[in-house]
Amino acid sequence: MSDLPEGFHDFLASAGWGKAAIEPIPGDASFRRYFRLRRESGETAMLMHAPPPEEDPAPFLDVAAWLCEHGQRAPAILSADKGKGWVLTEDFGDDRMREWLDARPQDENAAYDAAVDALVALHREPAGPFAAYDMPTYLRETALLTQWYCPAQSLDVDAAGYDAAWEEVLAPMIKRQSNGISVLRDYHAENIMLLGGRPTAPQGLIDFQDALVGHRAYDLVSLLQDARRDVPLELEEAMLARYIAASDADEHFRADYARLGAQRNAKIVGIFTRLAKRDGKPRYLAMIPRVWAAMERDLAHPALTPVAKWFDANIPDDLRRAGGGTFV
Repeated sequence: MSDLPEGFHDFLASAGWGKAAIEPIPGDASFRRYFRLRRESGETAMLMHAPPPEEDPAPFLDVAAWLCEHGQRAPAILSADKGKGWVLTEDFGDDRMREWLDARPQDENAAYDAAVDALVALHREPAGPFAAYDMPTYLRETALLTQWYCPAQSLDVDAAGYDAAWEEVLAPMIKRQSNGISVLRDYHAENIMLLGGRPTAPQGLIDFQDALVGHRAYDLVSLLQDARRDVPLELEEAMLARYIAASDADEHFRADYARLGAQRNAKIVGIFTRLAKRDGKPRYLAMIPRVWAAMERDLAHPALTPVAKWFDANIPDDLRRAGGGTFV
């Protein structure tokens, strides 16, 4: 295998996996690369290469340790070299929630029940030692829409008014997240592993290295307004009600859920456009109509009125009806 990163075999030898067979695993939208290692005995492990300076494996290692200490199922760390970007972990197998449900749609309710219950348990724990999901971070994320999507559609928009509208919408919610909980930020069907060959078994977590301390609705939105698979509206409502009934969510929770749904979806539209335009990954454009439809539902909530008015004034109806428009 000729395209392996420099230092690959040296790290495996130091970790005791030097003779293992190597199986590349398709990556995500980052610079990280993944490999499955397989010993002759059949034992397997996962190798992640998160090369500096583009990537830093330290947050992954820190969050994984915190999650395991607080009742969640992150992969065990077998060996690591943070300086060179190598992390060898337990192998959770191939049963990602998304593919499992594609093949077994009858398990959808059970799998989402378990994923929501895992969030309820996580949110009962004290917040982790992570940075705050604060207003500058929220605004930096929503600005990805005006920075990338709008130019891709040749739109000249009021970017300052967009930021101001978001600040007005998010300010009351941020006051309610002052105590905060740990937010994994990419909690969805492609980052949840179904362990033990059934949807109700403990679910393994991956891709959590960007964790922050924020609002309890964020990961629920990430799960139920999934950019990568269709979640039926009736299932979204049932799971939202399940979370509310099992947690100490207050009377503002549904409004905050809509706020964070719109915020996250605006960010994703910008990110997916950037992946296509800057990084040469056009496959993400096909997901934008799904994300846009969820954002439109969120914008219909009265809590989003200032942002909804901005969209009405700046994004033409034909683009919105087309699920974000076309990309050339």
